[in-house]
Amino acid sequence: MDASSETFEARLAATAREVEAVLDILLSPAALNDEIARPESLCSAMHYAVLNGGKRLRPFLVVETASLLGGDRSAALRVGAALECVHCYSLVHDDLPAMDDDDLRRGKPTVHIAYDEATAILAGDSLLTYAFDIIAAPETSLPDTAKVALTLALARGAGIGGMAGGQALDLAAEKQIPDEQGIVTLQAMKTGALIRFACEAGAIIAGASAEDRARLRQFGERIGLAFQLADDILDLTSDAATMGKATGKDAGRGKGTLVALHGIAWAETKLAEHVREAEALLSAYAERSIILAEAARFIAGRKS
Repeated sequence: MDASSETFEARLAATAREVEAVLDILLSPAALNDEIARPESLCSAMHYAVLNGGKRLRPFLVVETASLLGGDRSAALRVGAALECVHCYSLVHDDLPAMDDDDLRRGKPTVHIAYDEATAILAGDSLLTYAFDIIAAPETSLPDTAKVALTLALARGAGIGGMAGGQALDLAAEKQIPDEQGIVTLQAMKTGALIRFACEAGAIIAGASAEDRARLRQFGERIGLAFQLADDILDLTSDAATMGKATGKDAGRGKGTLVALHGIAWAETKLAEHVREAEALLSAYAERSIILAEAARFIAGRKS
């Protein structure tokens, strides 16, 4: 590992600790103003679902894109925490028996195994709802116009035309394998939409120009494609102990992936292409974007 990679990984880990500190406070059992009470079992399941490891890559992208454009770090950390709540809710629901039926997540029992299915469903529901609470709350020190823009962008990224819709397409793919464009669309929705939001959110937080917002949105789209392609390669080449979750399930269920369609060699070439395109989008920011370029390479080269 070279010095730049060490610097990047140290920065990623440091930001993860900051985000987790924010999440720990947000997921406290103490009720907030206008909340009646926070049920202990539900709070415990939410805390378990969110604070159980993970690289916190999506919040990191929020913080780094905001930093690139001079955005407020404390606001970025809260928006990153909100995004992590949405991401973790999706994992909780994705692991349920009616969905992917997984028993392991980040090397630990999934929420419905550690608790029960009903609690897992409610924990996911609560995390999704809480994300928008976090963005709208007075403690998130942003103008109302920015909060509205973030709320809309996150809702579009997480909802029927984004992640949730992608999950629906993914389930349908178990019965009928989509064509190549269908696979690309599915993956852009299921995985890419929240990564795209993470990068665009930084520009919104910073009050950046429409041009900056569009550029970082495109950057998010490229690294979102890279993330899913790397994930599909790892699903075929890694193991559960390394990944912290079951592997080989897509092939076992007959789901179509670009790796299955074209092979690992093609996928690795395409992965490098996505990284080059992502780096080219950052060229306007010169040396200020070094960490984001490292993030793109990290996503492509990750081992878990």
